[in-house]
Amino acid sequence: MTGTERRAVVITGGGTGIGAATAERFADTGWSVAVIGRRAAPLEEVAARTGALAVVADAADADSSASAVAAVRERFGRIDALVANAGGHGFAALTDTTDEDWAASIRGNLDSAFVFARAAMPLLRETRGSLVVVSSLAGLAAGPSTVGYTTAKHALIGLTRSIARDYGVDGVRANAICPGWVRTPMADAEMDEFAEAAGLADRETAYRAVTADVPLGRPAGAAEIAEVIHFLASPAASYITGAVLPVDGGATAVDLPTTAFARAGM
Repeated sequence: MTGTERRAVVITGGGTGIGAATAERFADTGWSVAVIGRRAAPLEEVAARTGALAVVADAADADSSASAVAAVRERFGRIDALVANAGGHGFAALTDTTDEDWAASIRGNLDSAFVFARAAMPLLRETRGSLVVVSSLAGLAAGPSTVGYTTAKHALIGLTRSIARDYGVDGVRANAICPGWVRTPMADAEMDEFAEAAGLADRETAYRAVTADVPLGRPAGAAEIAEVIHFLASPAASYITGAVLPVDGGATAVDLPTTAFARAGM
């Protein structure tokens, strides 16, 4: 397909990590790609590698999202898939979370998906397109001191299911993925902090520690998550909607109380 016949994907949080890897995967398979984010420099780096349209916008802001969707429509004439990947914020326990911290968590993780999906939905309905929401294992279970992040990532699953329920009649599909540990700039920073706090040698030692009880025993690469997103957004997944897919190396298959037995060699 060429010109306006080429399928087009929009990726929020498209400048780094999973978003950047996803842009590369879609570009490699001939899709038109738009990457959305608040910082121009990383978006432009992705655009230089992939030929993507880089649009500086705040996905959690209605006017900014509407302008971004209009820019994509002007360039590509359509949107066939939206990857709601923007996120972050919310790494503290309840009593350590201020009102401002809480608002930032909900805005950065949940509002960014809701507001941009609302803006893009008319074009997704035209193409009978697909939405892939990037939640997290924090959308299925709670880690320590992540009340804002965990709450917002849980809510993204409800948002996904609601969209699947309401817009399936229009042929629009909506699915969520829940990645475990993935090598991204944000995770690298967390591993550096963890290594220092736990007295570990370095980042690699920290990654090994946090994946010790994961069946595959390692973090994912961003490209591995991008493969799953690409599949769910593509016609190959045409009868999958409302699904919540852990992409976690088997972490959610583990019965946590039995990890003590494994450490004892039993």
